[in-house]
Amino acid sequence: MIKPKTREEIELMRESALVVSKTLGMLAKEVKPGVTTLYLDKLAEDFIREQGAIPGFLGLYDFPNTLCMSPNSQVVHGIPNNTPLQEGDIISIDCGAIKNDFYGDHAYTFAVGEIAPETQKLLDVTKESLYVGIREFKVGNRVGDVGFAIQNFTEKHGYGVVRELVGHGLGRKMHEDPEMPNYGKRGRGKKFVEGMVVAIEPMTNLGTQKIRQHSDGWTITTLDNKPSAHFEHDVAIIDGKPELLSTFKYIYDALGIESNEEDEFRQQPLVI
Repeated sequence: MIKPKTREEIELMRESALVVSKTLGMLAKEVKPGVTTLYLDKLAEDFIREQGAIPGFLGLYDFPNTLCMSPNSQVVHGIPNNTPLQEGDIISIDCGAIKNDFYGDHAYTFAVGEIAPETQKLLDVTKESLYVGIREFKVGNRVGDVGFAIQNFTEKHGYGVVRELVGHGLGRKMHEDPEMPNYGKRGRGKKFVEGMVVAIEPMTNLGTQKIRQHSDGWTITTLDNKPSAHFEHDVAIIDGKPELLSTFKYIYDALGIESNEEDEFRQQPLVI
């Protein structure tokens, strides 16, 4: 059952989303060769608590950490450990936080030092596919419109679109209706209405779309062990149109990147 949010609830959710955004921005300065994902996880937990929020993933479904840290061929749900990151790696960092009784949840895939050109293209295309999908998240459209847009865009580049893992509605629970697949058919699925809030999160593989789950019950990798990229935003429908609640601008500020990619999805300028 879809639970539309009031304007007041959406603004509370924006605060939750921005806690995650700021956390990812803090981590952007720390992702480098030689650093362990467990070290980054501890930084994130402390930072989230300093923001007056609670780590959203820690203990959720018995997950043992604050961050899902998924390097290279890991798609999502990687468990932080003591293995140092290496030059040329990529690392998907998925983070959640609870503030005002609402969840924020979004993700970014970072390059660790210099990465291969084909891997950088995978990251660029996957991130662009996120915005391609967000454009379809508006009143009157349906779940399939978002999924089709993401799938069509990424498959044109020859990439595999993961089927078993999807985005989701967001609110007082981490996972609410509707599920938001990154594939689909136009005009199919639940219809979008004013006040909906969802997490849209394309997961794209350099090779096959097929994946496998590991014996720890969490870690998921590509079947062919080629790299996978993952980007995620929290988005609300306000006045019929998509409005970003999360932002990558803290990441871009940390990395010295200039971008206006989010501007079309903000009815008011973001105050950093």
